[in-house]
Amino acid sequence: MLESGSTSNSEFEMTKAELIDAIASGVDGLSKTKAEQALNAALNAIVEAVAQGETLSLVGFGAFSKGERAERTARNPRTGEEIKVEAAKTVKFKAGQRFKEAVNGVGRV
Repeated sequence: MLESGSTSNSEFEMTKAELIDAIASGVDGLSKTKAEQALNAALNAIVEAVAQGETLSLVGFGAFSKGERAERTARNPRTGEEIKVEAAKTVKFKAGQRFKEAVNGVGRV
């Protein structure tokens, strides 16, 4: 699924390896290996739930759910030609109140 150790494109982008480090340092006695296993298990549970059509809610953080995008007509920007874009399933994320407040500098994390 997700690979650790990806390189960062920006000084403002956190990689999976950096997230694993943050998890390991945030829990006393948790090794990076166990932190990676826990993160992978959590991400896999989210992916499986959403793929099965379930909504996964993490109170204060947000909710993941499956969405659908209807078939539509788009235009090729180079040629101006109309093209048909097939209908597709997509993933939706709605941020929770605490997450929104943290992003806006209100409240505590």
